[in-house]
Amino acid sequence: MQELATPLIVLGLLFFVGLAADRIGRQLRLPRVTLLLAFGLMVGQAGFDLLPSVITELYPVVAIVALSAVAVLLGSSLSLENLRGHGRVVIIVSLSVVLMTQAVVTIGLWGFGLPLALALVLGALATATDPAATYDVIDQSGQDTAFTKRLKGLVAIDDAWGLLAFSLSMLALRLFGDSAQAVSPLLTATYELGGSVALGVAIGWPGAILIGRFSEGEPLRIEGLGLVFLTAGLSLMLDLSYLIAGMTVGAVIVNHARHNSRAFAEVRSIEWPFLIIFFVLAGASLDSKALLLAGGAGLAYALFRILGRVLGGWIGGNLAQAPKQESRLYGAAMLPQAGVAIGMALAASEQLPAYADQITALAIGTTAGFELIGPLVTALVLSRQSSKKGT
Repeated sequence: MQELATPLIVLGLLFFVGLAADRIGRQLRLPRVTLLLAFGLMVGQAGFDLLPSVITELYPVVAIVALSAVAVLLGSSLSLENLRGHGRVVIIVSLSVVLMTQAVVTIGLWGFGLPLALALVLGALATATDPAATYDVIDQSGQDTAFTKRLKGLVAIDDAWGLLAFSLSMLALRLFGDSAQAVSPLLTATYELGGSVALGVAIGWPGAILIGRFSEGEPLRIEGLGLVFLTAGLSLMLDLSYLIAGMTVGAVIVNHARHNSRAFAEVRSIEWPFLIIFFVLAGASLDSKALLLAGGAGLAYALFRILGRVLGGWIGGNLAQAPKQESRLYGAAMLPQAGVAIGMALAASEQLPAYADQITALAIGTTAGFELIGPLVTALVLSRQSSKKGT
């Protein structure tokens, strides 16, 4: 039993680190996400390498569970009431952000001297967002305004558009002979998107019926855990997106369950412990050397991604007739980037082996930067928006 002692002690200490990050973050007005990631970077392989391997090996499982829980909660922002009030803004702005990010990064990196095929792939990777970090910054801010509701909707749907953009980019490369993939990327995307939504409905519908039969407390908490784990497990088994499936589960429940607010409160209560471990291990997995390997191309990628998202948010906000002060902030609030981009990079590396090293170095290096800085920018945006509301 001695071999179990160290992992259990480390997990216990990490929960206390999460508690400290929450307290320090509130006092210094810093996102606890950034504090946890920075701590993970410090104790991980890039730092003092203090975490035992048995803990770091938990990262894939913890990441999937944590992100599935976040996806379910983000789906709760897609209620019919919210969609009636904010749906136009959410759809138009999210599409604009994805399209402009893809276009600006692709054209910019091509002009920077990268091959068009590599620039196109990196443009698709740039469209991905980190829903967990963005959601947690909103949650920590305590704001429940029209802006935060729209921002949650944007983050919820952003990765779906990003997956489609990535699939279309892979399809374009396949048609022009630069990809070694045998199956059509568009067919793969159709299966993943459609199958994930169908799975979410299949889990969410009976889940909504059960929620209406339970009172607040332990039964709802147990059902919440069951829904999150079932969604994650079946998505992996069927090779679907647990983010989109989880988002669909949340959307179905919020629109069809009688006591949906209590159900989401229970999911939220179990989400944070998983997120603590997730963010620390995510920080521990960041490779600071990849930032150096990314070099000038990585810096160009980061600048073009920021420009594309800010420009896309501004254009989309104006087209959707959103408040002008909000239109300038949407893109900046959606800078965090994490696991989805890494997953896309790994898939692209398999399909484009000639550029595999460059894709991996750029994706990992820039993701590390955006994961640390992005939540700070999101928090700054929310603080600025809140101060404007107060004046």
